[in-house]
Amino acid sequence: MKEPLIRKTLSGFLIFFACSAYYPSFAQSKNPSDHLTLNEQEYLEMTGLNVMLAHDFYPESHQGGVGIIQNGLRVATNGDIRLEPTPGQWQPVPKVGKRMVDRSTGEISVRMQYPDPDKNRKGFNPIIYPNLNFSYNLRVVPEGRSFRIIVDLDKALPDEWIGKVGFNFELFPGILFGKSFYMDKEFGIFPRQLNGPGFYDKDKEYQTKPMATGHKLVIAPETPRQTMTIQNLKDNELQLIDGRAKHNNGWFVVRSLVPKGATKNAIEWLVTPNAIPGWKYDPVVQVSQVGYHPKQQKVAVIETDKTDTKRYPVTLFRIKENGGLEKVIETAPKEWGDFLRYHYLQFDFTKVEKPGMYQVKYGDYETSPFQISEQVFERNVWQPVLEYFLPVQMCHMRINDRYKVWHDVCHLDDARMAPVNHNHFDGYLQGSSTLTKYKSGEHVPGLDVGGWHDAGDYDMRVESQADEIRILSLAFEEFGVKYDNTTIDQKIKVAELQQPDGKNDILQQIEHGALTIVGGYRSLGRLYRGIIEPDLRQYVLLGDASSQTDNKVFTASTAPDPVPAIGLPGSPDDRWVFTEENPGRELLVATGLAVASRALKGYNGELSKECLAIAEELWTRTKENNKMQRVNAAVELFLSTKNKKYADFLVGMTADISKNIERTGWVVGRTVPLIKDKNYKNTIIEAVKRLKAKVDAQEKETPYGMPYRPDIWGAGWGIQEFGVEQYFLHTAYPDIFPANYMLHAMNFILGVHPGTNVSSFASGVGAKSLTVAYGNNRDEWSYIPGGVGSGTALIRPDYPELLTWPYLWQQTEYVLGGGSSNFMFLVLAADKMLK
Repeated sequence: MKEPLIRKTLSGFLIFFACSAYYPSFAQSKNPSDHLTLNEQEYLEMTGLNVMLAHDFYPESHQGGVGIIQNGLRVATNGDIRLEPTPGQWQPVPKVGKRMVDRSTGEISVRMQYPDPDKNRKGFNPIIYPNLNFSYNLRVVPEGRSFRIIVDLDKALPDEWIGKVGFNFELFPGILFGKSFYMDKEFGIFPRQLNGPGFYDKDKEYQTKPMATGHKLVIAPETPRQTMTIQNLKDNELQLIDGRAKHNNGWFVVRSLVPKGATKNAIEWLVTPNAIPGWKYDPVVQVSQVGYHPKQQKVAVIETDKTDTKRYPVTLFRIKENGGLEKVIETAPKEWGDFLRYHYLQFDFTKVEKPGMYQVKYGDYETSPFQISEQVFERNVWQPVLEYFLPVQMCHMRINDRYKVWHDVCHLDDARMAPVNHNHFDGYLQGSSTLTKYKSGEHVPGLDVGGWHDAGDYDMRVESQADEIRILSLAFEEFGVKYDNTTIDQKIKVAELQQPDGKNDILQQIEHGALTIVGGYRSLGRLYRGIIEPDLRQYVLLGDASSQTDNKVFTASTAPDPVPAIGLPGSPDDRWVFTEENPGRELLVATGLAVASRALKGYNGELSKECLAIAEELWTRTKENNKMQRVNAAVELFLSTKNKKYADFLVGMTADISKNIERTGWVVGRTVPLIKDKNYKNTIIEAVKRLKAKVDAQEKETPYGMPYRPDIWGAGWGIQEFGVEQYFLHTAYPDIFPANYMLHAMNFILGVHPGTNVSSFASGVGAKSLTVAYGNNRDEWSYIPGGVGSGTALIRPDYPELLTWPYLWQQTEYVLGGGSSNFMFLVLAADKMLK
């Protein structure tokens, strides 16, 4: 359902350099014309319209091919040749060549081919391509206020593929529901849900009957901002198809089949989006949706169209106790400059400290109410992470919430050993050996306890479990968190939300995460890489986790004959457990276990000892090629044991730690006063000073008070990690690093971020937040309180986007492995430091 390889390797400063190929040219033409012209960023633009080709290639998540941004809305994307009417994530996609531009005509083209050898039956998510090889040029040609989409094939398609290969163009459904369309003499509305009738095609694949067919499609004619006409200039028809027939996350698809014998101009469309004359992006004011501590720096960011030279006064109002508004400040905003495709202003109201509820107004835009208070972070901010998100994600438990059951007890049949030499989906790969005493298909005991489901799925990655217990343990250690509002009973496998049990919730969650890692290590004699369902139909489940398997251990010797298919009683639906040789991951887990061992002392002493013993064993047995992978583990093992061998290792790594200070500075800071080696201390401090200068320079590149370079994947997780790192840099080196960067990172998550969707990325936190998000309840267009979405993503090269749509993992997916817990850490840190 997503690309964890992307999202789960983002950390701290990595986001500073993401999209560096695009960043230098973020500037957009300041004088767009009244007809489409080619700009410096190699896309077509005019007032109210942008047409991109192949800046992105992420088709499984609706970014790529031909794309349209119309009057500030991304309305269409993935314009390309596809082999299915409504393809999903695991369907074949072409290999993308170099984008070419013709400055004299404005034409943009890209060379494409099937199959893509890098994805054909190999790679992260292997795709099985059919026996079909062909290449083509995809062209976009400006024509006044319209543009042509042209596909030229090198040679005609084989006869057996006629009627299967076509040009698809995806329309974003979230802004079309209830809007009308005309297709020649047919007409109708875009439905909220998928409606039949459906049918089986020649390959016995389920399809849905097109909503309309014809040669001219007019989309949303009653809504000028979205009206668009698509004309097929060839004899082959247009089809308007509901893309949700096979995939819940599908978009509406406009499709034309490639005709028999066609090569040159095999596809030719004329597309005319209605670009509103003089259209300008409406100003948006970005503030924290929670509010500010009186002593905190308070800067509202105002995002405007680059061509908008009109300026309004910006006003801060205090909401009066008995009703009405009291004007506190009215002033001209400060000019900041251009970033991405927008121009930015700033309004600093740091001097306002009087407690109360406030709003900011600029032009016609009014922010949601926010507070200024010394107690601003004490309630209703970090608590939902512990009260809702982490309990809801708990595996091997039933989660009760008053009248509601989030999910019943699940995966009690965990787990069977994965097959060898198997490239599974979602990045799971088992080599030529199971690396254990268990044979493929055998049940591995001890795995039916603890752990959290991955946020949008139900698999369990060991690095996510380890990262989660690490950040929770650090939060407990740094802030002495004492909070009890949940009952967790490991014996009967039940959690009761909103019912205290006299035990510290954060320690119960650390325990729950440690139990899965320790249980796996006991049984396997090594770490598991991950635990995931064997069947793709199980993997895409949108529903109660308890329905993913039958909770009964499958035993081949007692199985029915024939063995039932997955989904039927008695089937081998048990999740698979994968193993691997991965020194970096082993040391990452050792780091998490070492921190957890400190937190669990005095709560679960035996588990604490076992965590530390496994961490030390991993330290001893792991054979890495890069000693830098040991630094984090060495720090936490030293803090847990005070064993001199870990200090000696760190001293021996002084030069390497200094060279990699962006990754190590925040980690080793806690050891500097404890390790009595002058060279170690002085070298690290000098390196931290250089890091501070670099961060200062990067901070000036954005209006958000910290380094931020957006990527195709929302930067929220990386920003949170950056904020946590800044807390440790500030506390370890207070004379070098200020607290501001950490606070700015928190504000970014809470609403001070690019794009018109000014909301808290933390669901249920603040006046406006992500309440349609990519959690395990996404198909209900709902959310999990305390879950933190990935956040504003970049539609390359310069369009920040955060859609109200539950299926875009790169924008709104919650994540295990420190996502929500990093946010909780930041809020606790802010509360502590500001007090």
